[in-house]
Amino acid sequence: MHRVQLTYTLTGTPARADLHHPLMALLGAVHDTGSISGAARRLDLSYRHVWGELKRWEGELGQTLVLWVKGQPALLSPFGEKLLWAERRAQARLAPQIEALRSELEQAFAIAFDERAGVIPITASHDDALPLLRALAQREARLHLDITFSGSVDALAALNDGRCLMAGFHALVESPLRSPTAGVYRGMLRPGQHKLVAFAQRIQGLMVAPDNPLGLATLTDLQRPGVRFANRARGTGTRVVFDELLARQKLPATGISGHDRTEPSHRSAAEAVASGSADAALGIEAAARARGLGFVPLACEQYFLVTLQHALDQPPVQALLELLKSEAWRTQLESLPGYSAQSSGEVLSLRRVLPWWSYRKPKT
Repeated sequence: MHRVQLTYTLTGTPARADLHHPLMALLGAVHDTGSISGAARRLDLSYRHVWGELKRWEGELGQTLVLWVKGQPALLSPFGEKLLWAERRAQARLAPQIEALRSELEQAFAIAFDERAGVIPITASHDDALPLLRALAQREARLHLDITFSGSVDALAALNDGRCLMAGFHALVESPLRSPTAGVYRGMLRPGQHKLVAFAQRIQGLMVAPDNPLGLATLTDLQRPGVRFANRARGTGTRVVFDELLARQKLPATGISGHDRTEPSHRSAAEAVASGSADAALGIEAAARARGLGFVPLACEQYFLVTLQHALDQPPVQALLELLKSEAWRTQLESLPGYSAQSSGEVLSLRRVLPWWSYRKPKT
């Protein structure tokens, strides 16, 4: 069995968004370009180097990686295709953990190299915009966002337990008092104690195969025979959104094949569809487009950052609010498909924004 050894690099330039392995880069380039020369150009390497590395890895692994046919495009062998698929699948599933690991290392070195750097510990539901905000905060405000990714429910629990300064969660805000959304979040938020900060609006919808060959357009279509769905785990914001949408249409979850199959992130759900192991998954448009999938929009949700009243006036939090209101942040956020920066950085009234919250408990 081959073992995996992880290393990291200290750099002053933007880091890659994933773990990097030179063999997988070679295989991916050959797969995408169909030739050794094309792969060499893409990777800015010589033809001789790429050819030699592929042959070396074939000897190392004892398996053929590339099918060499004179006069024909270079093709990955069945083993090469499977190896590349397995690595991409693992990368997609581990993306939140990879981001969390990098965040912890960056926090440690930010403190070591710059004692004046502000630090905000954040526990948040995974989101493609948060790494962009973290990079901008470091560059523009000498502010380090120490982000730990989790489900929305766990993020709010971490804030209430004192394990972070801010939390990130997302929800469909126009939900009735007895809705699944209200049932999950109402007891975790208190007017006068929690302060909502607008972060982003984003589109949730069905991630489907390119060109949507099954013609999936609504949640009802997920109940058709043979349609396979990949769900998200309980405690994640997207699972709450899915349950809310089902409740609005009075659709039973038991009629959806794969309802009990869960993926840990938007990226891994997208990868499940891209690999053909699922026909559809609920997720954000940015994750679908990044994997070359089709996307059927279903709902617009709000992503909030939450802090406690006493923390709102702390200098790092104030610096973050100003950054969220900046044109630089708006430009970055709206470069992501399905995102809008409406009201970003504004402190919002919990009772006004979340109409399902009230002082009285709902009658049973």
